[in-house]
Amino acid sequence: MSTYDLNRRGFLRGGSAAALGLGMTPMLASAARAQSGPQRGGSIRIGHSGGATSDTMDPATYAAGPLVLAMLGGVCNNLVEIDETGAVKPELAESIEPSQDTRTWTFRLRDVTFSNGKPLTAADVIASFDHHRGDDTTSGAKDLLTDVTEIRAENDRTVVFELASGNADFPFVAADYHLVIMPANADGRMDWQSGIGTGGYTLEEHEPGVRIRLARRDDYWKEDRAWFDEVTLLTINDPTARQNALVTGEVDIINGVPTSTVHLLERRPGIDIVEVTGSAHYPFPMHCDAAPFDDVNVRLALKHAIDREELVAKVLRGHGVVGNDQPIGPAYRFHDPDLEQRSYDPDKAKFHLREAGLDSLDVTLATSSAAFSGAVDAAVLFQQSASAAGIDINVQTKPADGYWSNVWLKDPFCSGYWNGRPTEDWMFSMVYASGANWNETHWQNERFNTLLREARVELDESKRAAMYAEMQQLCRDDGGAIIPMFANFLDGKAERIQHGELASNRFLDGWKVIERWWVA
Repeated sequence: MSTYDLNRRGFLRGGSAAALGLGMTPMLASAARAQSGPQRGGSIRIGHSGGATSDTMDPATYAAGPLVLAMLGGVCNNLVEIDETGAVKPELAESIEPSQDTRTWTFRLRDVTFSNGKPLTAADVIASFDHHRGDDTTSGAKDLLTDVTEIRAENDRTVVFELASGNADFPFVAADYHLVIMPANADGRMDWQSGIGTGGYTLEEHEPGVRIRLARRDDYWKEDRAWFDEVTLLTINDPTARQNALVTGEVDIINGVPTSTVHLLERRPGIDIVEVTGSAHYPFPMHCDAAPFDDVNVRLALKHAIDREELVAKVLRGHGVVGNDQPIGPAYRFHDPDLEQRSYDPDKAKFHLREAGLDSLDVTLATSSAAFSGAVDAAVLFQQSASAAGIDINVQTKPADGYWSNVWLKDPFCSGYWNGRPTEDWMFSMVYASGANWNETHWQNERFNTLLREARVELDESKRAAMYAEMQQLCRDDGGAIIPMFANFLDGKAERIQHGELASNRFLDGWKVIERWWVA
């Protein structure tokens, strides 16, 4: 066995947009806010989207709402967590050891207790994972665990996972928000009904779709986390209502500030915008097996005919970064910053049309507001920039209702959306691998698929980085996705709430706001 290398390449992250307005860099702004250091005490209220009256504490049903934030960031822990640098680090696991072929993973557990005083054991971990496995589960994490053939306890403090095939990124799977660890009942099943976890807070009140209240544990095993005395999460699904609640002081923190109104919050005294570059991106997928997109020169012509800078400025209002026609943006640990950035170049677009034997090009681009906020505007801007290259894009606006079932994966050229995935392998396997169910471009590249298989089992970080760099280049130069921009995560907070360096794997500090932030 070899010890798993937990070091990762850092994420590109931003800071307060309000601080940017004062001429401070994001990193300096973050450092200035954190100078006083974390301190215990105080209470906070978080206004969050996604809550519903049907919410339950069953982690198999978790969606991206207040309950996930409460359970993942407050009440429970995972075997591992993603830190602010994008690294996998042990959480309830004390150490992680893979076999040489990365098919066997051994997790040794910390000596910690649940909030009811029960010691954590391997049986609790097995029950928590088995809750998402098997034919009778409808868990959102079921597909993540299909490769797990066996989970066994070597002793009370050691859990071994056997995989059907090697996966150097398996610890990232264990960090998924569904896979929180809860105690096992006497029958070996997970006890999710009690809402008991090993985290820094206890669940005091849960009114589904309305309110969740947490209280801090004095005996939390992490001495440098869980600073608040009390946390209240309020479901506020309407973004305008969330912003108003922050402005009026009804809440201290909100998630998901729209780019269309973020400038209004930036002007408000006593309010900070928390902004990081994430993995969310907005592709225009082309079917590589349908004319005219089956010619790589046509694909390259369209890639050179889009003005990425204009889309970031006008659609994202500057709250994002340009894309490079591959899905591994700056938030990923194996992002290749040396890959030459493609830019708007009508002359190069015309060159590739000529290489395809064409003087001009007429294509139809299906789009809808359902794809992403500003998708129709983005398509029109693409239409305008492409005209300079002799490309006529017919923008066809489709109804929002049914867009993902009737247009996406069906029309040969359309607008899309991806929130990204925690790892390169995850993103590539789901969307770009030959035969993948969600291969929205129908792209097949033998070299890419070979590298994907090899990189999945490679433990040497430098070798993996080189493989993923080549895969990014293959997507950019041969793939069927035009990816003009990556969107930032935008959250808002009262100035009195402070934080350290921000994670960018999800909004609200990787959903760890309850554990990592504090009251000044």
